[in-house]
Order: sequence, then C-alpha cells, then structure tokens
Amino acid sequence: MSLTPLAVLSQQQPDTTFSFTIENPRYVGGSGPTICIDSAHNNFHTLEGGFSPFSRVVQEDGYKVIDSNQSITSVQLEACDIYIIVNPLHESNIGNWTLPNPSAFTKQEILELGEWVDSGGKFFLIADHMPFAGAAYDLGKSFGIEFSNGFATLEKEQNQPDVFSFENNRLKESPITGGGILSVTSFTGSAFTYPEDAIPVMVFKEGDYSLEPDVAWQFEENIKTVQLDGYAQGVLLEIGEGRAAIFGEAAMFTAQVINQGTENEFRVGINNTGLAPQNLEFLLNLIHWLDE
Repeated sequence: MSLTPLAVLSQQQPDTTFSFTIENPRYVGGSGPTICIDSAHNNFHTLEGGFSPFSRVVQEDGYKVIDSNQSITSVQLEACDIYIIVNPLHESNIGNWTLPNPSAFTKQEILELGEWVDSGGKFFLIADHMPFAGAAYDLGKSFGIEFSNGFATLEKEQNQPDVFSFENNRLKESPITGGGILSVTSFTGSAFTYPEDAIPVMVFKEGDYSLEPDVAWQFEENIKTVQLDGYAQGVLLEIGEGRAAIFGEAAMFTAQVINQGTENEFRVGINNTGLAPQNLEFLLNLIHWLDE
C-alpha cells in the first residue's frame, strides 16, 4: 500500500464500530491489574487514539487501563502492572518521517525501565515500520533486540497482509500460541534480531525481506534491502523477575479503518475477522502471559 506519511495519518482511524465478545473475562468489573499505555514519547498510537480499541478489549477482560503521559521514572512505573509503549517517535520526526530517526528515549529512561522489568515489571513494546523502529532501537537493544528500521514483508503476493502460521512455519509454539491458534496476521511492520534466550513467536524465513527507505513509504529503485532469515516480528523474554513482549507491528493488536465510509474502506487489525480471525485471541493470550 503505497501511501505517504501524511496520507497514512489522515486516512487511518480507530474503528469505533468494532464489536466483540469476551465470553469468560479474566477479571470481573475492572478488578484486574493496571495497564499503562505510554503517550509521553510522541506515540503514533495512544490510549485515546489508535490504541483505543485495544484498550476497550483489555478493559472488557477486566483490566484497568490508564494513560501514562510522563517520562519513564521508577516512581511513574509504580502505578503500572503492565507498561505498554506503542510506536514512539523522536520530536524531530513529528510530521517528518525521514532519516535520521533518533531515539525517543533518554539513556536514563531506558535504564530505569530495564531495572523495573528486572525487578518484576511486565513490559510490552511495539515498534512498527520506519521511523518507529529507529526511534525504539536503543530501547530494544537494551533488551537484546536490534530493530531493522524498515518495512518488513513476507515473500507473498503484493498488497496482502502478512500471515504468520504454523502451516508456513512462521508462527512458533510458544506460551501465547496455544488454545487452537493456527495463524496471526500483521499489517506492515518491522523486523528485528533477538537474543538466544528469547522465545520466538512470529519469525521470518528465507525470502522474506525488509525495505529501508530514506523517507517512509517512498521505495526508490535500488533501495536498501535486508534479508530477514533469522529475524522475528514477535518474541517473548523472561528478564530477571519480570517479562517482556517485543513486537514489530501495532495494527494487529488494535482495530482501525482506512477510507471509512467509501467503497475502498478497509479494516485493519482485530476487526478484520476475514484476514485476521485469531488476532483477538492472540492479543488476550499475550496480555495473560504478561500478567502471570
């Protein structure tokens, strides 16, 4: 889907019509742990924005959800049982999705978050395609993750979402792929390398690749291309007394709509039950694993 950054921003909206049912909520009446969703790092997705459908899902499952609009400190993290960062961005890249893509986080923030996870905190990081993967690179590296700052894709037909399945050997046995899940679908994200002690969940194979443009969505001839054999788009980590889930695609965990109300309307994420029929269950499995 060849869109400019401004076109993406203008056409991609949270799907307010998305409906779902959780037959057996993990907690009753908001009695569950507190999930904090970061909005302090120029995030493309926040509690009130693109991740509002995600928030509705976990609230229906019994969790409390709050906006985290301050820099990362040990004091701020005390209010969180699960801390989520989705698509952070350095201030220099606001409205300017071009290289370079500096870190959205200070060294002190990265240090304090790492110490919090090591002492028992639960962390969920999502860094999508360029420039978000670049903005999260330093943070990811502190957990042994090295993002490729590009647009990852499976070897498949063009303009189709990426299906990671047991059948194509891109979905792996893990604590969050039980319960009958056979496939999950992502909608244009990033790829990363990961440490040996990580639990791979969504992996790339030989023939998959990442395009790394100088400007987001502008794929020139002779563009830098990274072969993705050995890379992943989702892993789990046990870190000290805590846990972390690192993923390279955000839309798969929320519900959005492009060109709403037109003949070209397209649903992106857990609301697209035709292309992503098991993403909702996968999302809940991931949150439950963090919560254990």
